[in-house]
Amino acid sequence: MTVEISSPIRLACGVSVKNRIAKAPMTEGLADPMNRATDRHVRLYRKWAEGGAGILVTGNVQVDRRYLERPGNVVVDRNGGLEELRAFAAAGTVNNTLLFMQISHAGRQTPVRVNPHPVAPSDIGLALPGNAFGVPRALEHEEIEDIIRRFIHVAEVAKETGFSGVQLHAAHGYLISEFLSPLANRRTDQWGGSLENRARLLRRIVQGVRAAMGPAYPISVKLNSSDFQKGGFDLEDCLQVVKWLEEDSVDLLEVSGGNYENPAMMIGTRGKDEIRDSTIAREAYFLEYAKSIRAATTIPLMVTGGFRSRAVMDAALQSGAVDIIGIGRPMCVDPDAPNHLLSSAEASAVAYEQNISPSKAALGWFCLNIIRLADGKEPDREMSGMDAITAYLANEEATAAALEDYNIN
Repeated sequence: MTVEISSPIRLACGVSVKNRIAKAPMTEGLADPMNRATDRHVRLYRKWAEGGAGILVTGNVQVDRRYLERPGNVVVDRNGGLEELRAFAAAGTVNNTLLFMQISHAGRQTPVRVNPHPVAPSDIGLALPGNAFGVPRALEHEEIEDIIRRFIHVAEVAKETGFSGVQLHAAHGYLISEFLSPLANRRTDQWGGSLENRARLLRRIVQGVRAAMGPAYPISVKLNSSDFQKGGFDLEDCLQVVKWLEEDSVDLLEVSGGNYENPAMMIGTRGKDEIRDSTIAREAYFLEYAKSIRAATTIPLMVTGGFRSRAVMDAALQSGAVDIIGIGRPMCVDPDAPNHLLSSAEASAVAYEQNISPSKAALGWFCLNIIRLADGKEPDREMSGMDAITAYLANEEATAAALEDYNIN
């Protein structure tokens, strides 16, 4: 039978997905000052669920209120909010949609406006200009054990409150990804050195979540195919980690790449002007890497980044390199993009990013349109790049200033 984006798929845990389109995880910034879910999440995720995707993956839900990717993250950390999470889950699972909670710890990529004293595997700061991120403190052994317990606890809360599954964020330079990277992880104890040691945190979390959730609850992992940094986590490392994740009964693997120092997840594996013509023709940033990963595992693979046309999505599925197509930016503006793609073999999602100038404004532009959808407003397709930068930074500062009872160490 020919596989298309409309085809269902059954995960190893036994859960069926109605089609092959997944809304990729994207930061929302919609939490209240205690980092709890709000009515804005409910409104946004109901729109996305009604939009036709088989799976929705949330933005990163943090395990520790001290260390956030941005001030508006949802956190599960003794801050209450269970009823709010139940409402969130109920909205995101209408229309026979699966809602996966992405669980994360920002590590050294916690912005200064949130906490000037982040933590990481080692005391190595980000190699970025400016002072947006503080120099991290190396975690103690017991703190690492506590982080494992926190991930397991948040997964238990996700199941309790009605989320269909979880995704563990081990990509993009956040804490688990930092442990995997020999550039960020210079430890000499059981958590560093060899790849086996650097992968220990991820495997302990996966194993602990599986033990707590049982065999029938979907567990996904988001993993870099490579950090695209010389001497960092590379494809060879990835292939070995994927084999271990299969041993640990992971149900779905999302393939990505890059981190804040090299944001390949935003622009592909090279700068925009250097991407090979063949990659542009395929649209997908990480499809070539997925082919190598497919040869190493039977775990269903999800690839996100660049897909816009139904024809390319179907071709990628039929190649066998990928099982689920992740789309992100189009859904920040058109929440019904999956229904549109499913409606016709000639359909395409709009590549709004091609018209945003300067290109560095794209993050703010899309984040602000997520907020507009969450507030029940129409997206602003005519927003200028400079207006987006100004409004986005003002929103982040205001959200950070409103945080309550932070108790930073």
